[in-house]
Amino acid sequence: MNELWILSQVSPNEAPSSITSTPVTSEETSTVVVSDPNAVKSVTGQPKPMGGTFWIYIGLMFVLMYLILFRGPQKQKQQRKQLVKTLQKNDKVQTIGGIIGTIVDIKDDEITLKVDESNNTKIKVAPSAISLNLSKEKS
Repeated sequence: MNELWILSQVSPNEAPSSITSTPVTSEETSTVVVSDPNAVKSVTGQPKPMGGTFWIYIGLMFVLMYLILFRGPQKQKQQRKQLVKTLQKNDKVQTIGGIIGTIVDIKDDEITLKVDESNNTKIKVAPSAISLNLSKEKS
């Protein structure tokens, strides 16, 4: 594989008077002179400039990132606020820690839960700690 052959097609008026063939070695450099600028792009393998489809893909990627990164957590936060607003006295709830209890008292910044009926054990939790309303889930 010491020889490199370059085949090209030229119009009859641009044809050289004679064709020569010389092997190209790794130490030598060769230059190709072409009069058509479009042919140079195809010979050198230069990429075409970015078209409109590239920007459409970039725009779709940003929309997808917005939906995944921002819209999902906002929706969950809204659902959590709605859950806290609908809590009532005597609702059975589960906290994010897994504690199940019945609501005894509701204030703006704390909710009192009765967790043990026999000892009358009560705990106070933040409203954001409530994960499920078990009374609403069963009905």
